[in-house]
Amino acid sequence: MAAEERSREGGAIVMRAYGPPAVLRLERVALPPLAPDEIRLRTLASAVNHSDLEIRAGNWPIARTEPFPYVPGLEVVGEVVAAGADVRDFRIGERAITMMQGLGGVRARRPGGYAEFVTLSASAAAPIPAELDPLDMAALGLASVTALEGLRKLGPLAGRRIAVTGAAGGVGSAALGIARALRADVVAVISRAAQADYVRSLGAGETVLSADVAQGALGEETLDGILDAVAGASFGPAVAALRPGATLSLIGAVGGSAVSFDAYHLLHATLTGYSSESLDGMTLRRAIAEIGDWLRRGKLAPPARTLFPLHEASTAHERLERHGVQGRVLLVP
Repeated sequence: MAAEERSREGGAIVMRAYGPPAVLRLERVALPPLAPDEIRLRTLASAVNHSDLEIRAGNWPIARTEPFPYVPGLEVVGEVVAAGADVRDFRIGERAITMMQGLGGVRARRPGGYAEFVTLSASAAAPIPAELDPLDMAALGLASVTALEGLRKLGPLAGRRIAVTGAAGGVGSAALGIARALRADVVAVISRAAQADYVRSLGAGETVLSADVAQGALGEETLDGILDAVAGASFGPAVAALRPGATLSLIGAVGGSAVSFDAYHLLHATLTGYSSESLDGMTLRRAIAEIGDWLRRGKLAPPARTLFPLHEASTAHERLERHGVQGRVLLVP
């Protein structure tokens, strides 16, 4: 180990059953042993994702024989406080970001990110330059990586007219800034008119309400691409809005995964998608390097963020479930 740790335990949010936000409780937990290829992070911020809500509620069951106790959390920005003997690409005191690829979430091979300390394989982390605000990177985080990889499915974006659904949410907010950095013309689909100024500040040139999209407000054959985080009732009209040769990239279905659309649109449009479940260390590092460079050069603004103390994780979940926040929700120790 590259450095001795001061503590062998730390605070973590622990679930001992599926259920409402109240099942999230702060406990003191022992830190797992550090393997030669692992690093330990002192958490600076842990983002809350809709996936966390689904796991907590039992909609996405934890994939191990004994699911509890369970520490949720898919992503962390932190400072390296310990490194295994085989780790060569991280030093004590450096900052890193992880999406817990294959380690947290439903696979739960390691405790998740709602904790003061997080232990993970060094290959599942990417370095963060010291000059970048760690909270900015946490607010971008998995949402920005998902947005970037989902947008890649649409092909080159410069000068093309695309729509982003769920545009005021975490992934949508990140997608607006990235699409602007890639010089796309963006239509932001929002759930409330009050969100219009926010999404315009991130790069949207036009806004439209999701309720109106469900009624055909996007028109027919008006878009070169769609990044869809909503699906649900808006999916069919969104598919109809694709021009010949255009693509819809699905990255989520907060409006419901049961959808219907005119199958004949498949003769000239492409439906595809991206899931962060396929994220690997190489893709993470490439994406974080691009995102960090845009942020450093002022081409990408971090989305809005709402901070909650770690012990208020249940309140954070309640707010996110009510769609009561713009941008990202972050837990801080």
